[in-house]
Amino acid sequence: MRSPRTRLRRTPLVSLASLLTGVALLLTAPAAHAADTPLRDLAAAKGKVVGTAVTGSRLTGTYGDIAGSQFGSLTPGNAMKWETVEPARNSFNWAEADQIVAFAQAHDQQVRGHTLVWHSQNPGWLTNGSWTPAQLGSLLQNHISTEVGRYKGKIAAWDVVNEPFNEDGTFRSDLWYDGLGSGYIADALTWAHAADPDAKLYINDYNVEGVNAKSTALYDLVRSLKERGVPIGGVGLQAHLILGQVPSTLQQNIQRFADLGVDVAITELDVRMQLPADSAKLAQQAADFKSVVAACAAVTRCVNVTVWGFTDADSWVPDTFPGYGAATPYDANYQPKPAYHGIAEALGGSTTTPPPGGGACAAAYSVTSQWNTGFTGQVRISCSGASLSSWKVNWNYGAGQRITQAWNATCTQSGAAVSCANASYDGVVPDGGSVTFGFNGSWSDGNPVPTVTLG
Repeated sequence: MRSPRTRLRRTPLVSLASLLTGVALLLTAPAAHAADTPLRDLAAAKGKVVGTAVTGSRLTGTYGDIAGSQFGSLTPGNAMKWETVEPARNSFNWAEADQIVAFAQAHDQQVRGHTLVWHSQNPGWLTNGSWTPAQLGSLLQNHISTEVGRYKGKIAAWDVVNEPFNEDGTFRSDLWYDGLGSGYIADALTWAHAADPDAKLYINDYNVEGVNAKSTALYDLVRSLKERGVPIGGVGLQAHLILGQVPSTLQQNIQRFADLGVDVAITELDVRMQLPADSAKLAQQAADFKSVVAACAAVTRCVNVTVWGFTDADSWVPDTFPGYGAATPYDANYQPKPAYHGIAEALGGSTTTPPPGGGACAAAYSVTSQWNTGFTGQVRISCSGASLSSWKVNWNYGAGQRITQAWNATCTQSGAAVSCANASYDGVVPDGGSVTFGFNGSWSDGNPVPTVTLG
């Protein structure tokens, strides 16, 4: 998991007629979790666990408060991967992993260990070495035994083998398959079980959420392992999804794995969208999160749904899929998005403010007049089905515009970035009500409509 780089979007020059039309802004209300049942409690009432991947260094302040109060399990995003814990042969670094485990224990949370055997994020000494099959097998056994043994009794489940298949269902050609053959999977599970007999052991992969060639290969492998008595306890469906593309066969697929006698977990759920986000996309995202969680809730042996980072400030998506993001249940300012409420509803929670689908409180930007070097603009904030006790809107100007004066709001500008917050007397926006603030500005290189981001 990696923190995304910030990207600014420039908007092309538009005509004055275009400027005079209303431009939808995105507005977020302050989080109101104190009045909501935490996700972890809603999940527990259904016999499930809801979790999140975390970065150890962030487990303080608001990030730590949300991670500890809303989720019943934690997955280390990178802290337990081979390159982190064994950067040099037989030299181990447990600092971040220990920090996450300690945090989980202090907050009565499970830990999902991630991951022991993977084709990626391995240290150079391992990938660049020249090993006989016997040597490679010994290295793998030592690593698994050491790591699982260190956390014996502290880890509920391990992603023992991660991403062993190609999209067509053949085994991935990598260090482990090429050096040891497909038997490395059974060996890894056996060694992990010996190190901690009580931990649930998983095979984890992506693009296996629906019924397809890859998930069927995984199904056949798990069935074979079960028949041979290999200690396989669960299957992880990563669920890195694209907006509006939840597989229609998700629940059917979960059920067929459960029928083999193993647990199923949604291990890395996020739903990415093409930026910028808007109310329609956020509504679809809420429906997608709700659909995935509901599919898990409907199958007894689907035991855990873990989001791959709960905040857009700590998501891997923007760095990996340029132009995409906003993939998690919270925005970058730790405000719950409609997706958060979609998860809550799927777990039996009631609709809360703002309701799934967004749009309960919105803002509209308009230019009321313009002349050769300046303009007057205003933003109207209105609520329907919700209310605000305070508000803030942000945008980036695209052509050198500068705000010179504002009224009914406190506006600041740093470079192209503008942030406007309520004045002391107009922060409250009641259900069915609205407030308006205005500003004068100058421009020197056209006056294009700004692309507005979450406040």
